Amino acid sequence: MIENREALCEQITLTAIDAGKVILEIYNQDFDVNSKGDDSPVTAADVAAEKVILDRLKELTPDIPVLAEESVDAGRIPDLSGGTFWLVDPLDGTKEFIHKRGEFTVNIALVENNRPTMGVIHVPAKDETYFAYSKGQAYKVEQGGNKIRISVREAPESGLTVVASRSHRTPETDDYISKFDVADLISAGSSLKLCLVAEGKADLYPRLGRTMEWDIGAGQAILEAAGGRVETLDGTPLGYGKDGHDNPYFVAKGNV
Repeated sequence: MIENREALCEQITLTAIDAGKVILEIYNQDFDVNSKGDDSPVTAADVAAEKVILDRLKELTPDIPVLAEESVDAGRIPDLSGGTFWLVDPLDGTKEFIHKRGEFTVNIALVENNRPTMGVIHVPAKDETYFAYSKGQAYKVEQGGNKIRISVREAPESGLTVVASRSHRTPETDDYISKFDVADLISAGSSLKLCLVAEGKADLYPRLGRTMEWDIGAGQAILEAAGGRVETLDGTPLGYGKDGHDNPYFVAKGNV
């Protein structure tokens, strides 16, 4: 039982920021790019950031297991049968990182009863952070330290703003988008797409392509705390602790 959720979220936010500093050190120099077993790219920044996060989580919550992307790739998969665990993507948007586009994030989420209940997304290149720890308690810390509460917006009568993946757009996604009255279509990398819906800058983010639980958990926690939802195509809330940790197709929604 977590007694002070706000205090724990503050510590997780500081952890993500520290991981982001390590990432930027590597980002601002030459670095090698390797391929994992699924042909996805990985860099020294992924590995270094994950170590920072795992070490800190072990100090803060030694009894809560951690499902982390690079650890899973190395075959280290914890027992998640208790339904409470941390989800870590130390560098979401590795392709954006490699191409120096700045749209990469550090993602940390707490899952309880197989639902994400706390989330932190830090954007190192922009020095911005999103976090949430309970319903109605979703925030953005802007560059310079200004903290604002965020929430989804009412869907505009003039049409929806839809956000789609910059690197993983699919024909199925385009087919889904065509069903709506769309005023604007924007592209973004990594978990920033979920943040854009959470802060009321977009209304819909359909993802009809492959994602893993650690890609989405923190963003889902933030979006749901901001009044939105993340659902599979049949309207079921997206859950966690699944075999293989792959997500089905899903749609992130504001007030749509």
